[in-house]
Order: sequence, then structure tokens, then C-alpha cells
Amino acid sequence: MSTLHPHGVYCASLTPLTVDLAPDHACFVAHCRRLLDDGCDGIALLGTTGEANSFSVDERRGLLEAAVAGGIAPDRLLPGTGVTALTETVALTRHALSLGVTTVVMLPPFYYKGVSEDGLFAAYAEVVERVADARLRIVLYHIPQMSAVPITFPLIERLCAHYPGVFTGIKDSAGDLSHMEALVERFPGLAVLAGADPLMLPLLRKGGAGCITATSNLVAADLAFVFRHVGDPTRAAEVDAAQARVVAVRNRASRFAQMASLKVLLAARTGDEGWRRLRPPLLPLTEQEAAALLEM
Repeated sequence: MSTLHPHGVYCASLTPLTVDLAPDHACFVAHCRRLLDDGCDGIALLGTTGEANSFSVDERRGLLEAAVAGGIAPDRLLPGTGVTALTETVALTRHALSLGVTTVVMLPPFYYKGVSEDGLFAAYAEVVERVADARLRIVLYHIPQMSAVPITFPLIERLCAHYPGVFTGIKDSAGDLSHMEALVERFPGLAVLAGADPLMLPLLRKGGAGCITATSNLVAADLAFVFRHVGDPTRAAEVDAAQARVVAVRNRASRFAQMASLKVLLAARTGDEGWRRLRPPLLPLTEQEAAALLEM
């Protein structure tokens, strides 16, 4: 696992919002510090869990700048930079590199459905060519239930062949362990990262590189323990116990809308009710839902 990059536990961070529904920079930096203290290897900000596609390019830049200015090491940040517009994807990726962040997570352009493999290859190729920076490392983002644009094995093969060393990983959020295992087998040099918390442990046992997950906002310490001790038979019972806690919190957060539920639970943990805010079209849990969740 240690030869793959990135590897470890990365939190798909929630984004705290101010009363006017803007990203709350100070609260976000404090959250990043807590996650790192809890054992996360890094922060995957501005992804699905972070409501990234509800934010403008300037807001995305501002949050990443705040993280770096707040003392979060650039090499521990994995910002999402893939959007529907090619030029904005390029601009966000260049901006990350300008801050010393070299690894980004990149959705495919996702508005047009049923596009060809050639079209997707051309989109990623244009980004790499236009960014034109040897430092760039890209983690592909496979989440077809949201994007409706899957990252296929032939596409991965072409990208890795044409741009060796650039496409270093894939976040697989489809929730299919057999698909992740097949990725590990077919692409041994690719860091395959589970997008669902309960699947990190079985994926690690097949050679996976770790995870980028939502529930790590709450269970980072347990996920980090699992990652670091999965191969130690003397800690097997502790690993199983940590895994059980991860699964329990994941199931709890999935009873209602996941992001809203995670924010309610994080608000309860931190005492900061501002965590409950989401930007429309996403909405907070109702008071009845929040009360039921907190009673679980």
C-alpha cells in the first residue's frame, strides 16, 4: 500500500456554511485540524460531501486558499477540481498547483450523458495538456450514481498509457466492492480508494490504498486505526471493533439524507449549530428528523 499515492484515510470533508450560506473558512480550517489530529492522512475537500457543485469557482478557490493559509500542509489536501466546463477545470487545477497542492480529485465532465470514451479521454487530455505542469497528479472520481458518467476500465487504461505518472488513483464511490477489487487487480500501480467507509477494510485486504469517505467526518480515528493495523493479527479484535463502529455510524447517517445527517451529528459533537446549514437545493433535516437521528 505504501508504494501507491495517495494512500491512507482521507476525509471527504463537509463544508461549514455561514448564515448567508457562504463557506465558513475559519470553521473549515478548525475541522481540518481536528480530522488530522484524529488520524486522517489528508482532507479531500470540495467533493460531493462538501457540496462542491453548489459553489462558484471563486468560492472553491477561497476555501482551498483558506486551508493552506490556515496551516494545512498542501500535500495533505486533495481538492476536487473537476467541473462541467473544461476551462474552469483547468483554472481550478492550476490554482491548486499554485498553492503547492499537487494531487487533485477530478470528476469527468458530467452534464452531457452517453458521451463516448473518446470524448472523455479528450476532456481529460485537454486538462493535462493545458495545465502543462509535471507536478500534476490526478485521482479519477467514479461516482456514476451521481454523475451518470462512469470511469471505465478502457478509459483508465488509455489515460495511464498516454500520461504515465499523472493518473495515480481512483476514488470508487459506486459502492460495488467487486468493481474495486477488479480495479486493484487490473491496475496494480493505481491507488484504488474506497468511497464508502465500510468497504475500506475488505478493499485493503485485496491491495486497496485506503479511502476517501464521508463518515470519516465523524469516525476518522476508527478508520485510521483500521488502516494502520489491518495487517497485524495481534490487533484483529480491535480492528473488528473499530470496523463495527464505522459501520454503525455509517448506517446511522444513512437513515435520512446523508450530508444533512452528517452535519446534524457534527453539530452535536462540536456544539456548533452552524454545521446544520446546507446550500439549496440541499436542505437541512427537519426538526423531527434531526431529533430522531440524535436519539439513535
